[in-house]
Amino acid sequence: MATAPLYCVCRQPYDVSRFMIECDICKDWFHGSCVQVEEHHAVDIDVYHCPNCEVAHGPSLMKKRNNWHRHDYTEADDGGRPVQAGTRVFVRELQDKAFASAEEILLWMQGSQVTQRYLERHGFRYPIGVAHAEGLGLRLPPSHFSVKDVERYVGGDKMIDVIDVARQADSKMKLKEFVKYYYSPQRPKVLNVISLEFSDTKMSELVVVPDIAQKMSWVENYWPDDSYFPKPFVQKYCLMSVKDSYTDFHVDFGGTSVWYHVLWGEKVFYLIKPTPANLALYEEWSSSPNQSEVFFGEKVDTCYKFVVRQGTTLLLPTGWIHAVLTAQDCMAFGGNFLHNLNIGMQLRCYEMERRLKTPDLFKFPYFEAICWYVAKNLLETLKELREDNCLPPDYLIKGVKALISALKSWLRREVTEPSSEVPDHIRPNHLIKELTKEIRYLEDQSASSGSKLMKPQGNSVCPSTRSSQDQASQARRNARRLRHHHRHHRHHHTPEAPSILDIFEQHTQEVLKRLEMGPFEDDSSFSLQLNGKFNKASTASAAAEKSLDNHLRLVLCNGRIIRSAHSRHLLLSYLDMRTCSIITQKPALLNLCFRDPSTSPSTEEDAIQGMLSMAGLLYPPLSEEGASSQESWWSYSQGSSSSEAWASHAPSPGCGENHTPSDYQYCETSLSPPLHPCKRPAPNPPPISNQATKGKRPKKGMATAKQRLGKILKLNRHKPFFVYLIALVFLIPPPP
Repeated sequence: MATAPLYCVCRQPYDVSRFMIECDICKDWFHGSCVQVEEHHAVDIDVYHCPNCEVAHGPSLMKKRNNWHRHDYTEADDGGRPVQAGTRVFVRELQDKAFASAEEILLWMQGSQVTQRYLERHGFRYPIGVAHAEGLGLRLPPSHFSVKDVERYVGGDKMIDVIDVARQADSKMKLKEFVKYYYSPQRPKVLNVISLEFSDTKMSELVVVPDIAQKMSWVENYWPDDSYFPKPFVQKYCLMSVKDSYTDFHVDFGGTSVWYHVLWGEKVFYLIKPTPANLALYEEWSSSPNQSEVFFGEKVDTCYKFVVRQGTTLLLPTGWIHAVLTAQDCMAFGGNFLHNLNIGMQLRCYEMERRLKTPDLFKFPYFEAICWYVAKNLLETLKELREDNCLPPDYLIKGVKALISALKSWLRREVTEPSSEVPDHIRPNHLIKELTKEIRYLEDQSASSGSKLMKPQGNSVCPSTRSSQDQASQARRNARRLRHHHRHHRHHHTPEAPSILDIFEQHTQEVLKRLEMGPFEDDSSFSLQLNGKFNKASTASAAAEKSLDNHLRLVLCNGRIIRSAHSRHLLLSYLDMRTCSIITQKPALLNLCFRDPSTSPSTEEDAIQGMLSMAGLLYPPLSEEGASSQESWWSYSQGSSSSEAWASHAPSPGCGENHTPSDYQYCETSLSPPLHPCKRPAPNPPPISNQATKGKRPKKGMATAKQRLGKILKLNRHKPFFVYLIALVFLIPPPP
């Protein structure tokens, strides 16, 4: 086996995560950290000599500067090339330009006034300035917090992204190296740190983002804890900039809104409205080869200038195009968040990033995944608002329409560009269909006279995010969800009588829930009620017994198949007045409870046992004498496997032995018997109830009651005997 080649003085194999430089003499490669060459310094080296070659050939040769207005400072200064963004000449010219005052578009507010309720009413379309952070819910380090303190909390060995402003190029270096550069008396370059996300460091404890950013954030409200995708951390950034640092015009990734607070120093923002015309110009400018030579602020009608001084907080809405200049050494904190108020603009910015082929490093992490999560939650919100007869706000309706269009286009793109970010538990086509149905319902309501019955928004704005609800509202939402769960098979407006299949599923769910809580015998009151029901004989049942045929051969009692003359009496004694009323309404059911003697008993019995085993409800026989002579449906094909051992499990301690058909008496058995080996749950099984899988794709082994029943119906769809038998004998709910 060939060994990997070794490089550098450390004689280690190539590591893609570490910067390396090639010696122009020996052609060997060296780690920058091993030969004390920083990545941002390497571009200034014309001819590099490694430590070994330096002895014979002298030190490395550096590039000669010929200009101060081009990214490549080795170009000849002939005066024929335009000034490029970020250079020393560009910064000086920018400071001399005149711009419109941002006071024309800026909203100055107190921190306590910036609430979700205010933004939902008035919109979030213009920048908001807050002179003092009190009332915002923002917590920050003290104003004397320094760059060295950042190193102490974050760690000097953390690799950070650093921008070489004069070249507008990104490179990596350790935080301790940047701190050393920051405090050096002579700074050979202008370096800027704007993407230090510190949520996973000790410094995170010192910063609490503004309340508005937390309450409106999609990630904070909609990202599930059990998501397959890692949670995006974009709410806590530390920005450390030296004087004359410049970031050219851009739109924050994914069209996110931004909160921005200057701890000390001063920043200058150049703001441009995100009108359709300006966004089109921005996309054209961003894709042009001479982008750095054109100042975008001069291509639009108006560019506004806003100076953010120490202690000021700026809230920037979705899609605003902006550039930032550092007027003096500055430390600032900020964060990004997606929200419901400008969904259409956020999606437009994301699609623009895709057309511009923006690298993933500069895009919102898992943007499409968060959109699927949001779509699922907005569907629930729309349904709840419809139940409350409340009209959703306009921004939410428009946002859902834009979201539906985007989700459809992403699904179509999957055919040619597989890069799925659809969460596993979301059925995309079904989700889109349900959202479309809700929007169509709202459109029909607004077009018809029925819209007058909807509650107007007025002063009580309908909720659009979970975080806007107090405990009472959340309780009402849970109650609505529970009601919807129990009636999700019925029409929303016209109540209908439940079918036998509905009764079957509902009662099966109740039984499964009891199985999760433990055996029924642990509940003495329930056991007494159940024993009393089996031991009493109602008048209606006795009257019905006289009129029944004597061909009953098969009875299901408490999950066991019983053949006995007395079993018919057990069946009728269990059917109380409520059950008999169902039979009276559907007399055909009573006839279906008794099969023709000529029909083979094994087919129905096997089918019933199979269905109960699928549901995890089949119980072991009381004794070998009282058990059926026919083996369980799985055991006759398994030989001496563990299945046989399970099928021959001993009876429960509380049950009698040596019963005969004539003197049989009911005894309570545990409803949690040892399951068949292939049906035993995992050590930490997921909930079986439908509530646990509400809105999710059922995983393997978590099919709904109707799905389990459907499998049995396919086995014997022309013989409904066993279906109605189970529904009547085992699954009819007891009277209150």
